[in-house]
Amino acid sequence: MLNFSNSKVLSIYFIFILISIFSLTNFINIDDSFLKKKINLGLDLQGGSYLLLEVDSSSLEKKRLQSRVVPLKKKLNEKSIKFENFIINENSINFKIDQNDFKNFEQIINKKGSNEINTFLDQYNSFELEYSKNKNEIKIYLSKYGVINLRSAAVDQSIEIVRRRIDEIGTKEPSILKRGNNRILVELPGIKDPDRIKELLGKTAELSFRLVTKGEDEFGSEKFIITDSKEEISVSKRIILSGENLIDAQPKFDNLNNQPIVSFSLDRLGSQRFGRVTTENIGKRLAIVLDNEAISAPVIQDSITGGNGTISGNFTFQTATDLALLLRSGALPTPLSVVEERTVGPDLGQDSIEAGVVSLIIGFILVVLFMTYKYKIFGIIANISLISNLLMLMGILTLLEATLTLPGIAGIILTVGMAVDANVLIFERIKEELRNENSNIQAFDLGFKKSIVTILDANITTLISSIILFIFGSGPIKGFAVTLSIGLLTTLFSAYFISRHLASRIVFKNRDNKISI
Repeated sequence: MLNFSNSKVLSIYFIFILISIFSLTNFINIDDSFLKKKINLGLDLQGGSYLLLEVDSSSLEKKRLQSRVVPLKKKLNEKSIKFENFIINENSINFKIDQNDFKNFEQIINKKGSNEINTFLDQYNSFELEYSKNKNEIKIYLSKYGVINLRSAAVDQSIEIVRRRIDEIGTKEPSILKRGNNRILVELPGIKDPDRIKELLGKTAELSFRLVTKGEDEFGSEKFIITDSKEEISVSKRIILSGENLIDAQPKFDNLNNQPIVSFSLDRLGSQRFGRVTTENIGKRLAIVLDNEAISAPVIQDSITGGNGTISGNFTFQTATDLALLLRSGALPTPLSVVEERTVGPDLGQDSIEAGVVSLIIGFILVVLFMTYKYKIFGIIANISLISNLLMLMGILTLLEATLTLPGIAGIILTVGMAVDANVLIFERIKEELRNENSNIQAFDLGFKKSIVTILDANITTLISSIILFIFGSGPIKGFAVTLSIGLLTTLFSAYFISRHLASRIVFKNRDNKISI
């Protein structure tokens, strides 16, 4: 077992050198893209912003019910059911029908209706909507399942939109996680302008194009004040085009006035609709409404059929860039509010790094001195194994471009202890075999053979615990679990291969001499 073939020795040190090289890329600059990998510092080490966002889903129920109104009315008309007092409340649709039409209504609304009819509930998920009847008054509302499903979908969609917006800013290694039923945790290491982040995440970015009306409109109208000119306009409630039809938006400068604008491109359906509306309404004004605010209301000079357009509104280049970012990433399904905010300064992060490094150095020096004093030349071998262990650990973290947090540093320090523990078990077992008057080679061979089972048991059970921490933990706990898990694997490699090979070299040179350990 102490014999190492040349190919095995080459394999061991090739793996060690290859992985260790990457640990050095954190301290030197290399132009090669593959070797540019570095360990990213977490929020607690390099500073940044911690935001806890809450999804306000109160308006979603009404929007969902509003989307069901047109198909419901269509079904009622198809069955010649007369209805009146049709009212949409915050959480229900209310209307009255004649008592004689109730059986026909049940065929539409009830899943037990005729198989020949595509029932209203079947069309939209029979578990989502429920209804109640009081004489001739009908009330349709979302079931508990429908509400839960709606809110869960809103949170999931919000997380995706938040991630798109954060990625557009270019933040390195953001952490975006779901918390509870309606909250989103956002950690942004290295962010120097948290107010801009809050502003971007706080906007729903619901864009719509609507025609400006001079009087009453058949779809209804509402008053707006244009943001830059402060002019009051009346705008139709009919949405000609929404942000869902946008496929791209970029900040640019106007060729005429050299003012920042936002250039946008539409999908095929949006291009057709926009072309038709602009062709039919030349000379009229088109209001651009973002989050219930009128940005501008330009006059339609000509038909726009190419699917491209611009949005102007007295922007600075920064606000034009942010608006383009919001439009590209898509609209949030519902507003987000900041319920908790913490900012970690870079000075505090630097203090954490220095404290972690100092504790690691002190612990490392004490371990080196103890192992050298206790096991002499073999203690030096254990220390070499320990150094190789740390280099490989840092190399693997660099390859993975992992995020190092303060608990992650604690995991590295714990790895040092685990690595020493493995060598202590091996050397104590060898001493026991030497006391049994076995030869040097036999004693070391048996020592490594018999101790490896104990070492594997201890490390594998710890590895299972760290994997569980990674799966069910979050944030700092994941950071601790990652460094500890990788550290356990590098510990086994360095103790069983590097330490064993170096020890075998000494044993074979002193096979006939007494070895002190």
